[in-house]
Amino acid sequence: MLDIKRHPCFNVAVKGWCGRMHLPVAPRCNIMCNYCNRKYDCVNESRPGVTSTVLTPPQAEDYVRQVLQAEPRITVAGIAGPGDPFANPRETLETLRRIRRQFPDLLLCLATNGLGLPPFLDELADIGVSHVSVTVNAVDPEIGRQIYSWVRDGKVIYRGLAGAKLLLARQMAVLEGLKARNLVVKVNTIVIPGINEAHVVEVAKAMADRGVDILNCMPLYPNADTPFADIPEPTSARMAAIQAEAGKYLPQMRHCTRCRADAVGLLDQDRTAELRPCLSASAGKAPDLSGRPYVAVGTLEGVLVNQHLGEVGRFQIWGPDGQGFHLIAERPAPPPGGGLQRWQALAETLQDCRAVLVSAIGDTPREVLRQQGIMPVVMQGFIDQGLQVVYRGGDPSSLKNRRRGVGGGCSGSALNPGGGCM
Repeated sequence: MLDIKRHPCFNVAVKGWCGRMHLPVAPRCNIMCNYCNRKYDCVNESRPGVTSTVLTPPQAEDYVRQVLQAEPRITVAGIAGPGDPFANPRETLETLRRIRRQFPDLLLCLATNGLGLPPFLDELADIGVSHVSVTVNAVDPEIGRQIYSWVRDGKVIYRGLAGAKLLLARQMAVLEGLKARNLVVKVNTIVIPGINEAHVVEVAKAMADRGVDILNCMPLYPNADTPFADIPEPTSARMAAIQAEAGKYLPQMRHCTRCRADAVGLLDQDRTAELRPCLSASAGKAPDLSGRPYVAVGTLEGVLVNQHLGEVGRFQIWGPDGQGFHLIAERPAPPPGGGLQRWQALAETLQDCRAVLVSAIGDTPREVLRQQGIMPVVMQGFIDQGLQVVYRGGDPSSLKNRRRGVGGGCSGSALNPGGGCM
């Protein structure tokens, strides 16, 4: 039987001696909320969607081990971003399996928008996840369309009413599926003045009808550079009134601290800043490359590394063959445009690659690839020379300033991957 008594977010009575830690292994997101600004490498803000780094599943396991030594009161390991766990299902599920295997006494928890969760309901139950929070901001798509800029299902992006309807349908299916599997479910609702504040009671009624265990009405956190940046945060008095009305239908969580995606410690004794060296140390550990046998290459003719990452239309995928290296396949790159989403899609396309060889790369794609365990190598020269360094070791600086044969040069290396190019 699942232990539901040691989760401080679901049980206010234990928040003084049961702690939680969030594992930031899920950087990608599949919806865009009008209140969200996921500049997730921030160390100075305390709100959902931010973290000082992103971990791979093996790094997350190492991090849990370090934190438990420093703070043995931790009873819950959760994944709450900085994106959505099920926009990153491979990383999420591998992390959960690792934590369950190595730390069987920890409760496992997730926070999600629900869009990508349905295919994984049985797997969550099998792993032993006990608590799931689903953010439901509206049960009327006409209100939902005002909250979400877009919703991405696979490779299709839905906007407006179509996106709000799709998201709501998935959320309702998820809530029913979670309760059918006996998981404890909390719904988070962001209270947005002028948008859904008068609608929260309808959310509470609908959630109660689906067996939700607790409702967390969270005041809007106005974020700069978002469509809702100028909407003021609801007052404490307004929040109390909303909670009182919603409380007629569902128990209310009134002790939420709007945690970061890398939060750790007790709710009223947060140790995120204090334990950040543990997070940084784990993030600095070498990635496990056992599941990444290949290297992606940006090349015009299949001989030289001579394409900027942003120019590549099709990547060549190379691997070792015992005698040397051979071409495995070619893969199309995500189409230009889309900003951060393009580089997140690229990281997913190259998830079985340990490195990518290119002639230049910008700061944002370099960081996205690095966080997903893919080493960017900026070089000039023959493909074989780059592969030698990646697979057999060597000095990456030896790849600098080699004649490219096509186009100009741009310095950089695996140790200084940005070189002089943007």
